Amino acid sequence: MSIFLDKRTSMNSNTVGAPGTALSSTPALFGIVGLQTQNVANPIITLSGTIGVSGDFGDVFKIEVVRGGSYSSANVIFTAFGVVTTIATAEFRAFHVPDLLAPAALETVYSAFISGVSTTIRNGPEVFWGEATTNN
Repeated sequence: MSIFLDKRTSMNSNTVGAPGTALSSTPALFGIVGLQTQNVANPIITLSGTIGVSGDFGDVFKIEVVRGGSYSSANVIFTAFGVVTTIATAEFRAFHVPDLLAPAALETVYSAFISGVSTTIRNGPEVFWGEATTNN
């Protein structure tokens, strides 16, 4: 039986149309959570999120989740690519990420980033959340 440790949510935008920011090749932060893992060895971490995008048909974008509070390619634990398939409407992309190598720490921070071509727009909503449990 799992024992609950912590659950946190980060909401960057709660509506369609915001933030209305164009993507770039530089990863942009859209969610961050710090999970209290209480120095438990081998915590079970599950992370999830949703982001809305719009753009030209065929635009490619990348979602990355990192362990840490800032972008570092060395700390990427999840990468997913998406392609815009409709024009002039919001597309919502959901993702689910387990951190199978989470460290034993008082708190572990996770951040979600998006990058892509400049014709793709972040148009919300943007939500990121995580949960920590243990089998110990």
